[in-house]
Amino acid sequence: MRTYLVTGGAGFIGSNYIHYMFRKYGDAIRIINVDALTYAGNLENLREVEDRDNYTFVRADITDKEAIQKIFEEYDIDRVVHFAAESHVDRSIRTPEVFIKTNVLGTAVMLNCAKDAWELPDGSYREGKKFLHVSTDEVYGSLEEDGGYFYETTPYDPHSPYSASKASSDFLVKAYIDTYHFPANITNCSNNYGPYQFPEKLIPLIINNALHGKKLPVYGDGKNVRDWLYVDDHAKGIDMVQEMGRLGETYNIGGHNEKQNIEIIHIILETLLEMLPQDDARRAHISKDLITYVEDRKGHDRRYAIAPDKIKAEIGWEPETMFKDGIKKTIAWFFEHEDWMENVTSGEYQKYYDEMYKEK
Repeated sequence: MRTYLVTGGAGFIGSNYIHYMFRKYGDAIRIINVDALTYAGNLENLREVEDRDNYTFVRADITDKEAIQKIFEEYDIDRVVHFAAESHVDRSIRTPEVFIKTNVLGTAVMLNCAKDAWELPDGSYREGKKFLHVSTDEVYGSLEEDGGYFYETTPYDPHSPYSASKASSDFLVKAYIDTYHFPANITNCSNNYGPYQFPEKLIPLIINNALHGKKLPVYGDGKNVRDWLYVDDHAKGIDMVQEMGRLGETYNIGGHNEKQNIEIIHIILETLLEMLPQDDARRAHISKDLITYVEDRKGHDRRYAIAPDKIKAEIGWEPETMFKDGIKKTIAWFFEHEDWMENVTSGEYQKYYDEMYKEK
């Protein structure tokens, strides 16, 4: 049975990846999920899998070398999928040192612990061991509005403390590949959306605020462009890179769904009205009049767009979910999980760990 160590598995992308892997492989794999359960880590995301015999949750910080070493000693880890990171740009502007600690030091700890566990006396590595570092397109900086794309060869040009910390972690992984021939890959993805996304991010924030008649904040003129990737498509891409990617290579995973932020908001409002029953009182709350332009974010990149040509050519992955289909799936999920959103926005989700694990 292949054993995966997933860091940050209680977060948005990590939890979706765990669900995807169990849907695909069932009992043929084991997953060890390590998460510090900071504000965005939510074990309620994994209720459906927590009782599986082949799933284990460990509460630990990736900067805690002793805790991570213990996991490698206790389990024969075959694959590391490293999601754990501080990821919100606004928070990085307020508290950059937190991002440096988690994203840079945490990645160094993960690399060292995996290397120590997998390396043989001759400097080679035990067969079948792989480390996948999940990163972002934000490390490449900003594109002009009128064209161009991020490729794996695009020079790094990060502009926020968040993207700078992720760029630093990418370079650490690259250094281990070059210096130690460490068996690793890097993936750089575009903006994800879908189930379980913490409502400080644009799409769940707009969905939740619109349903409650709250203001819909938009930075600057609202014309900043992002490439949107449905989270299940991302999970599939990560798995395919693990299985078929050339060791040492970087693969960009993009959604081919470029949209301005203001366009995203209009699509969400239209889709909510399309999906809500005619007698649902919340329809009265939903209005473009809620859109409120606010002072632009410091260092706000204008446009991101990934060219996933390499991953398609070498591995055969391409995005399957167009944005209008993905946003309908996302809204439908939020309709079916209103208790999840209520718990997250009220802070009640943070009690879940104690309730579930204090006796274990």
